[in-house]
Amino acid sequence: MMNYQELGLKAGIEIHQQLDTAEKLFCRCPTLLRDTAERSGEFHRYLRATESELGEIDRAAREEMRLVRKFCYYTYDTVCLVEHDEEPPTPMNPEALEVCLTIAKMLGMTPVEQVHTMRKLVIDGSNTSGFQRTALVALSGSLPDGCLIETICLEEEAAQRVEDEIFSLDRLGIPLIEITTAPCMHTPEAVQQVAGHIGMVLRSTGRVKRGLGTIRQDVNVSIADGARVEIKGVQELDLIAEVVRREVERQVGLLAIRDALRERGARVDHTVVDVTALFSGTASAILKKAKSILAVRLYGFAGLVGREIQPGRRLGSEMSDYAKKCGVGGIFHTDELPAYGVTADEVACLREFVGAGENDAVVIVAATRQRAGCAAEQVMIRAEMALSGVPEETRKMLEEGSTAYMRPLPGAARMYPETDVFEVEIDAARWERIVVPELLTDRAERFVREFGLDETLARQVAFSERLPMFEKAVAAGVRPTTAARTLLATCRELARDGVAVGRVSEDELLALLSAVEAGRAAKEAIPDLITELARTAGGDGAPLDRVDAAIEKMAPAVSEADVEAIVRRIVAEREAFAREKGMGALGPLMGIVMQEIRGSVDGKVVSETLRRELKRLLA
Repeated sequence: MMNYQELGLKAGIEIHQQLDTAEKLFCRCPTLLRDTAERSGEFHRYLRATESELGEIDRAAREEMRLVRKFCYYTYDTVCLVEHDEEPPTPMNPEALEVCLTIAKMLGMTPVEQVHTMRKLVIDGSNTSGFQRTALVALSGSLPDGCLIETICLEEEAAQRVEDEIFSLDRLGIPLIEITTAPCMHTPEAVQQVAGHIGMVLRSTGRVKRGLGTIRQDVNVSIADGARVEIKGVQELDLIAEVVRREVERQVGLLAIRDALRERGARVDHTVVDVTALFSGTASAILKKAKSILAVRLYGFAGLVGREIQPGRRLGSEMSDYAKKCGVGGIFHTDELPAYGVTADEVACLREFVGAGENDAVVIVAATRQRAGCAAEQVMIRAEMALSGVPEETRKMLEEGSTAYMRPLPGAARMYPETDVFEVEIDAARWERIVVPELLTDRAERFVREFGLDETLARQVAFSERLPMFEKAVAAGVRPTTAARTLLATCRELARDGVAVGRVSEDELLALLSAVEAGRAAKEAIPDLITELARTAGGDGAPLDRVDAAIEKMAPAVSEADVEAIVRRIVAEREAFAREKGMGALGPLMGIVMQEIRGSVDGKVVSETLRRELKRLLA
């Protein structure tokens, strides 16, 4: 068990949330996500970094330029020339800025007097222009635990990666809020709790998009004697604490490797050795087809290249990540050989050929001569970093919470002014007009007080995507408990059973709940009615007419006299059972009656009628 206080853990978080606006941030296109099969065309671009005003190229961008890559972009009839980077942007979307200011006010922040748009250099293919437009909106906020919010920015969402170097432009330009905290968290659990609170604040506005991919967390982690590492793209809240734990484990492991290397007097031999001829008769499929095989000797690294530093990750994995920036598939190293078709004799010959001793490791890369040379250089760079400990870098999250290298941390040369977008004034009057919405946590407490919901159900409703529908139903006179249980439990259970609940419109659900409230159908009939509406979705008729038809088929009207007649008949047919069990027969007989009337009458009415009949029989 790690003692995070002793390790000096410091963590901060950046939350990126798509805003639910009608139009994109710098054009008037809809914020509509499309299926790639609906694309209307595609085009290609090459991206390269340019020097900043100080004559510098950002180090992260320089890393991306190691390979010349041709990017493909899918376009649609819902995107325009702004997304194509073929015409200037339109003025900043005022609706998006209003949402951003609302969130800033909820977090007790101070708005800037003028919102200036900047360009953030990004040449990984996710922006056709080679940069992302971003604007600082507010400063200095706080959270309930005393943690500080440093900044809120409004920026355009990146294009969606389809695969490798193919991107879809439907997402590009959707307004995105970026909330950045100070490094004020000192346990993995605290990071997750802060992220959860900020997410709750965002959802409280009712003006953010929901669903997988609409919110992403970047986590910044460091420990004493370690380094600041940014982990990109954590989409699941429940994984944040695990991501932090694993990054601390990685940094602790790298520091232990550093100490071991220093104790051994380890160093990196910067001579790259061509060992292609050694593997001319190899059985390894990868090495057999390679045009060039190069080797790097690492003095004193034996046993440490293969040491695990995260679940499923080793120092060799880190070297491989760096090598992949040159377009190779990965590396081999002597801590894991013989394997992959490489024999023990081949490993022995390799060691002898490059002059590696017992405590030395050898890394080999196989590709074209150019790519293999680039990859060998990257391996040496990462090995040198191992002698110093933990490198500052940007990493991506892998499955279950481990991470892989993406690029160096960006520097100041990454940002420069956007000349095509005018600044926007934020005066005192505009700030005063911003109305702060009710927090979802406060709304849940109100649902307990006003509607009598239990705390668990009230919180589920308040945090659910169905919240607006619940409030509409209650406003229309539907009992809160009926509305909540239908929209949450019943719909979820039906969906789990394969019912296409998503095909039932909100208007139909509201009409159904109103019909139940009016006594035209029983609560018990709700699952059957939703199932019927889902089955017949897409048919003709207004929502109310379709609900009427479903009730007529699944829960036809039954009069009070009919209910009494059915109850008397069922009790008479099972008189012996009723006399034997007494009032204990109520439950079993209730099920039989409800099955026969198919939810046409409220269960409470049926129960009272059955209870009276049993008492009469037993008197």
